[in-house]
Amino acid sequence: MDRAMANANSVRGTTAPNPWVGAVILSKDGEVFDGATRPVGGAHAERSALEAAGQAAHGATLATTLEPCCHTGRTEPCVDHIIEAGVVRVLIGVSDPDPQVAGGGINALRDSGIEVVEGVRGPSVTAQLDPYLHHRRTGRPWVVLKMALTLDGRTAAPDGSSQWITSEEARLDGHALRARCDAILVGAGTVRSDDPSLTVRGVPGTDPQRIVLGQIPADAAVHPCWEMHGELEILLEQMGEAGVVDLLVEGGANVAAEFHRKGIVNEYVLYVAPALMGGDDGRPLFSDSGSATMSDLWRGELRDIRKVGVDLRIEVRPIKGD
Repeated sequence: MDRAMANANSVRGTTAPNPWVGAVILSKDGEVFDGATRPVGGAHAERSALEAAGQAAHGATLATTLEPCCHTGRTEPCVDHIIEAGVVRVLIGVSDPDPQVAGGGINALRDSGIEVVEGVRGPSVTAQLDPYLHHRRTGRPWVVLKMALTLDGRTAAPDGSSQWITSEEARLDGHALRARCDAILVGAGTVRSDDPSLTVRGVPGTDPQRIVLGQIPADAAVHPCWEMHGELEILLEQMGEAGVVDLLVEGGANVAAEFHRKGIVNEYVLYVAPALMGGDDGRPLFSDSGSATMSDLWRGELRDIRKVGVDLRIEVRPIKGD
């Protein structure tokens, strides 16, 4: 399953709206064959591995990070190919909450006489597939809020300049985050002040779809993009229906504050530079008023802290149940 997870990681950001799934086949002779979900319309991970294995799949064990599909969509059901190939044992990381699957794939395999082992590396696979699982359960994309700030919590100087707070290494890491996500969102104010292209640069990967809250000039570098208006919750539902699974929010203090205060951020990624603005006139992480008293503080869960270049990359998640 560890190898299957590595295969899944290798295609993350290329499969939406399908999940990034990895698979491995271990033949009865000890040969190993890898598979991963191909871009939409292509083979799913299990079939990809079966194609690589050929006749060696007969009598083999298949490990897959997500429950195989049992319905016909853009491709035929993976369970049919697994059964036809003569696989005798299937290891599954997590079940698929998609209503079209939801245990049906597991039942079909067992009904055919195949041994199925569920929950292999379950917590790790769940963490890897968090955005997909969230999308299937809620209909909304997984929201990642990414910000760069100084040690004293400032995201821009009083004159509005913010390039560059962090090191080149941190910026490249941020581009890898862009490559992971299906869409990137900023406010119209950011477009008017910075005219960003919001593309992936310096790292492998494809450009995410670009979304702007509000109306922007026709000659803005971010075009082609979606210009969206309305309540964020409704917009998220529209994005989810359009197949956006992983949404990166890179807006300024106003957009960041709106997402944060509505409680719709699933993952905070903060790049903290060893730099100090040295006063209270720089722009803060969030605009407007914050908690009025210590008992009102928002508290999250630290999920990862590591050094990137000279900066710190901090990942925080809301505490489950909040």
